[in-house]
Amino acid sequence: KKGTVLIPAFSIERTQELLLAFNELVESHQIPEIPVYLNSPLGINITKVYKKYEHWFNENTEKIIKSGDDIFAFKGLIQTPSPDESKSINGDNRPKVIIAGSGMSNGGRILHHEARYLPDPNSTIIIAGYQAVNTLGRKIVDEEKEVYINGSMIPLRARVVNIHGFSAHKDSDHLVEFVASTAKSLKKVIIVLGEPKSTYFLGQRLHEEYMVPVTVPEKGDVLDLD
Repeated sequence: KKGTVLIPAFSIERTQELLLAFNELVESHQIPEIPVYLNSPLGINITKVYKKYEHWFNENTEKIIKSGDDIFAFKGLIQTPSPDESKSINGDNRPKVIIAGSGMSNGGRILHHEARYLPDPNSTIIIAGYQAVNTLGRKIVDEEKEVYINGSMIPLRARVVNIHGFSAHKDSDHLVEFVASTAKSLKKVIIVLGEPKSTYFLGQRLHEEYMVPVTVPEKGDVLDLD
C-alpha cells in the first residue's frame, strides 16, 4: 500500500528476533528493499551486546553467522540513536518499517510514530508481543476507533496485525508442567501475570492437580515472602 509499517518492540530479545527475521526476508528477496528503521537507543545498544557474544547463539543461528552473514545488518537497515534522527523519520515519505519501543506502546519513541501513522489507512501496525490490559497496545489490538496519545485523540485507521509467534510467554500447559516438575518441594505458587479470568483458572487447576497453595494477588495487594 506504499504506507509505513510500525512495530512496537521490546528492546531485549524481541528487537533482535525481529532484526533476524528481516535479515532473512531481505536477503532472500521475500520483501522489497525498503528502509527499516531501528529507532530504539536501548535496542541498538542491546544488539551490540548480542553481537559481542555470538558464541551463545543456538546451533542454527551459529551456522548462519559462520556462513558470513551478519544477522543484525542488512541492506536498508538504518539505526537512529539520537532524538533528532528519530524525529526525522516521520519526514521520510517512502514506504518503510519502523521498529521502536516500547513493546506495549506505553511510552518511548513508538508513540510519536503512532500519532503520525495510525490515522493512515495505507499504514500497518504489527503487534509482536503480549499487550497487557489497559495499555495503549491493547487498545490498538482491540481496534478501538480512537486512541489517546500524548494528550490527543488519534483515529485508528491503520491496519492492525497481531502476530503471536514471537511471544516469549509459556502457555498454561507449559506452566502446569513447570510447576509439576517441582510440586513436591513448593511451598506456594503466586500467579502475577495474565488476564484475570485465565489467571484464576490456572490457579485453580494447579491447586486441584498438585495440592499446592496458590495465591492470585489483585492490584494493590502486598505479599510478604519468607
